[in-house]
Amino acid sequence: MSVWDEVSGQPRAVATFQRAVAASRPGVEDRQGFTNSWLITGPPGSGRSTCAYAFAAALLCPEGGCGTCRSCTQVAARTHPDLTAVVTETVQLDIGTARELVERASLAPSSGNYRIIVVEDADRMVARTSNTLLKAIEEPALSTVWVLCAPSEADLLPTIRSRVRTVALGTPAPDEVARLLVRRHGIDEATALRAAEEAQSHVGMAARLVTSPESWARRDRALDGILGMRTTGQAVRKAAEWVAIAEEDGKAAAADRDETERAEMFRTLGLEPGQAVPRQLRGMFKELEDHQKKRARRATLDGVDRILTDAQSLWRDVLMLELQAPVRLVNETRRAEIERAAGAGDPQRALDSIGAITTTRQRLAANVPPALALEELLIGFVAG
Repeated sequence: MSVWDEVSGQPRAVATFQRAVAASRPGVEDRQGFTNSWLITGPPGSGRSTCAYAFAAALLCPEGGCGTCRSCTQVAARTHPDLTAVVTETVQLDIGTARELVERASLAPSSGNYRIIVVEDADRMVARTSNTLLKAIEEPALSTVWVLCAPSEADLLPTIRSRVRTVALGTPAPDEVARLLVRRHGIDEATALRAAEEAQSHVGMAARLVTSPESWARRDRALDGILGMRTTGQAVRKAAEWVAIAEEDGKAAAADRDETERAEMFRTLGLEPGQAVPRQLRGMFKELEDHQKKRARRATLDGVDRILTDAQSLWRDVLMLELQAPVRLVNETRRAEIERAAGAGDPQRALDSIGAITTTRQRLAANVPPALALEELLIGFVAG
């Protein structure tokens, strides 16, 4: 067993990190393979964060990443005292978090050779946040390792990306993701392969499909009927349904956590469950509620983005059939409706629809309300 077993389809990246781990050991003279600031890039689902935590575990493990010792177990649970895991739960990584990271980066490790800071969504840093971190990343303490994750180098400021060593990940093949799902979740190979293909090799999304029937049902509901819409009314109703599905998806992921956080605050402040909150403490609860609302907004936007990815895969399948390309369909279970849509023999419509989805993503990034952006997109499907 090894911490690298969870990294699917990235042999070159794994080899790079293994060389870095070997070069990081005390007493090693040739340390060219090691540096203190890293950037892992790759498309969504390629395993950026999985790779980052495997690297962190290997650096902190006395055996270089055995996967079974106390240190490796703590990293896997994100409880290792020398690991700081930064998961951006809102739309942007805020300046306060950045300042806390700078302070933490100056501290000596408590048990291992390194203090490791993993920033999972470095692309969510605005310029002010990036500038706050710049000096700490440019001149890190010898015992501090930064591991940033982002879709591409272009998602970071030039001043940041010029100070890090970049390791680029590719999209793993569906069969590689399927093997990981079989090993991790004990499911049958056919289900694993279907999940891997429909998730387009997004490891996290594929895992969610096989562990949550509700997630798979929401995906099916989102895709139902979008290739056969005939009226503007149908498009408007479908847009509303997409927003509702995205919100439902986000609530399903956050509901238990929100309640747990509120209950924990009651306990911390010495309040009984259901007790009226004293006036002097209401500000703390308001701050928690505001944070949860921001997190819910991001969860909704992430849900919309997943729906757009799935819709894009459907139009991709239509295009592949129209061009008679010798490739497997992403949505094989929807072959009949895909064939009907492809029967029109108009590849340009599929291309335009794929392009419109890209434009919709740009509009959402510019803070256009999801309902408005999705209505325009789906009406375009009808007009196409």
